[in-house]
Amino acid sequence: MEILKKMQDAKCNMQNVRLHHSLTIILLLFCSLNLFSQTNYTDLRTAFTRSQEYEGRGNFADAISVIKAVYQEDSYEINLRLGWVTYLSGSFTESAAYYQKAIKLKPYALEPKFGFVYPASALVNWDQVISQYNDILAIDPQNTLANYRLGSIYYGRKDYARAEKYLEKVINLYPFDYDSMLLYAWTSLKLGKLREAQVMFNKVLLNKPTDTSALEGLSLIK
Repeated sequence: MEILKKMQDAKCNMQNVRLHHSLTIILLLFCSLNLFSQTNYTDLRTAFTRSQEYEGRGNFADAISVIKAVYQEDSYEINLRLGWVTYLSGSFTESAAYYQKAIKLKPYALEPKFGFVYPASALVNWDQVISQYNDILAIDPQNTLANYRLGSIYYGRKDYARAEKYLEKVINLYPFDYDSMLLYAWTSLKLGKLREAQVMFNKVLLNKPTDTSALEGLSLIK
């Protein structure tokens, strides 16, 4: 019995040693990760600060390079930042690629989708622009900016019926917004809805009494 008890005590001590050893490793790992995280964020904060300073001076090349020096492919914030500064530098294809990475990392975020629209517009990729706005509206159907811009695109394409659908949403949310009222008025006029156009042009003139576009629109209604 005494031998058995000694064996049990030895086994218990060994388990305690292993547990203590495991806890020590976990603690050291946690501390090292925490230290790495603090160091990592310090480096990132410095890079972002310098990048913003360079951007403010119009030095986009250096604004890009300081962020690329700390680049992490799985960082949403870095890809979003690079999307913006590469767009400002005129590197539209590269900008679109960074925004697409940010979109992939945060599929429900709206800001990278709106960001992607800038280089896509500059590259005249209107189908991609429309696709992004539709993705935004799938997440946020009442988003006024996406609705207004889609309305503008379809107005430019002379697809007035589709333009009206998007602009009507904006007018319902912001009934006295100047840009929305004016575009909606012209859309109504193009659709032959003269009464609606007249009412809306007059509302535009309440917002901006000498607006030449609204006055021109009214002059076309007989």
